[in-house]
Amino acid sequence: MQFVNGLHFRNLRGDVFGGLTAAIVALPLALAFGVSSGAGAIHGLYGAVFVGLFAALFGGTPSQISGPTGPMTVVMATVFTALVAKNPDTGLAMAFTVVMLGGIFQILFGLLRLGKYITLMPYTVISGFMSGIGVIILLLQIGPFFGHPSSANVVQSVLDFPRFVANPHFAATGLAILTLVIMFGSPRRLNRLIPSPLLALIVCTLISVVFFGDLPDSELRRIGEIPTGLPKLYLPVFNFSQIKDMIGYGLMLATLGAIDSLLTSLVADNITRTQHDSDRELIGQGIGNTIAGLFGGLPGAGATMRTVINVQAGGQTPISGMIHALVLLVIVVGAGSLTQSIPHAVLAGILIKVGIDIIDWSFLKRAHQVSIKAAALMYLVLFMTVFVDLITAVAVGVFIANLLTVKNLSQLQIDQVKEITAPDDGENSLSYEEKQLLKQARGRIFLFRLGGPMSFGAAKAISQRMGIVEKYDVLILDLSDVTLLGVTASLAIENMVKEARGKRRDVFIVGGSDRVNQRLEKLKILELLPARNRVSDRIEALEQATALITGEQSHINSDLAQENPIEVNSAAANLDQTKQ
Repeated sequence: MQFVNGLHFRNLRGDVFGGLTAAIVALPLALAFGVSSGAGAIHGLYGAVFVGLFAALFGGTPSQISGPTGPMTVVMATVFTALVAKNPDTGLAMAFTVVMLGGIFQILFGLLRLGKYITLMPYTVISGFMSGIGVIILLLQIGPFFGHPSSANVVQSVLDFPRFVANPHFAATGLAILTLVIMFGSPRRLNRLIPSPLLALIVCTLISVVFFGDLPDSELRRIGEIPTGLPKLYLPVFNFSQIKDMIGYGLMLATLGAIDSLLTSLVADNITRTQHDSDRELIGQGIGNTIAGLFGGLPGAGATMRTVINVQAGGQTPISGMIHALVLLVIVVGAGSLTQSIPHAVLAGILIKVGIDIIDWSFLKRAHQVSIKAAALMYLVLFMTVFVDLITAVAVGVFIANLLTVKNLSQLQIDQVKEITAPDDGENSLSYEEKQLLKQARGRIFLFRLGGPMSFGAAKAISQRMGIVEKYDVLILDLSDVTLLGVTASLAIENMVKEARGKRRDVFIVGGSDRVNQRLEKLKILELLPARNRVSDRIEALEQATALITGEQSHINSDLAQENPIEVNSAAANLDQTKQ
């Protein structure tokens, strides 16, 4: 195994250009995410440097660019607000400890090989969740868009909306609108030379300095001076009265970052026609986030837009991700003064574009056409993401989606439960010989056919047939087409066999794959029947059952003929009554 996944130097020129281009795109986003989180612009840059470098070095997706993302920033804004409010002196260090915890959890996810399971989520839940993140970003940028400080949370931002609109700071609002115009209207050819976020950042900042340089901070808020040089070390700080909250936030960051990164890995696979290593990617992201927290950086994840830009610019190996991080490190160390004049309104415009792009407009437009239930679930997750919290939204969404899936799968399994008592019941599924044998049995055989996977969803359908077993002389359980037999379904079959045997009915079990028979043997269900009643072929079971019935019929006819020949036909006609 390579120490650095996918590392080679055959594409060095493309990787250098891809890394430089990704860094140019990442710079304004890192600054914007840092400001939006509440920690400060420099912490966004630290996050981009450390997560970007170590996720590329140890990750499992060669062309991926990692750094602060919208979803992770939304969570960190909550973490900073909650911990700093309760712990004014140590809250910042505790928040970065949460980042480290999130990274450690991600490493554990990778070591436990959970990567392949994390993205096994219904698209309706992912769509609602990501759209909810986009809405949160939009709502939180309402204040800065109009030149006011950002609100503490989404609800407060919604409540403050009338005040923001009624009292705009026109210079800030104008710059934010111009940012959006550049972001949306920049020609594709120009975008290839200079990405629209960087173009908007440069143009609008220059305009703000030239035309609005004398405005006070209350009219046009700017990033201001940020520290340069190497970052400060933040050793882990715990408050044991809040350890539960810190672990909860850490798990939230780890899970969200894992989903965000692995979804981006899938996008990278599609573009590059390669295959990522999901567990290794989680370990790389975890190492990056742990070190980022140690040096006061925002948590990050695989960034879809930056990854796509990197690939389009020629990046193919982890070298591009490392160059992207090193370029940002140079800016952090020596060029911090260039960023202090950037207005918050410009960053708000950039983030509004990010929020709009995150919203899954394609699915929102047609979700109701696909399924009303799917649309309702997506909107529920979206609403809970915005107004409750992210983990609760995902947990509730996955739970409801699984319930709906179980219901649908159970119905499919129930449809595979067939009861056949007459030749015409089997439609085309019975052979001519089988139909003839059923005809000879004259409705005294209950052929119970199961097919496909039989889990707890089918158990109820099996149990519901239990009451009618006593109406027949022979029960044939046909498991030939069963591919999987769950414990609950197995116990339902056991109860049916015991019920039939208790009513003195003959029971045959037909077929069953090795996997199915192993389950029946482990539960000792096959021991309930004599060996001759466990057959591999349905024809054989029908032949034995018919022989039992016709043999019994002949015996009755013989006894009655000796005593009273006139009653033979009457006795035969009423055989079912005497049997019961």
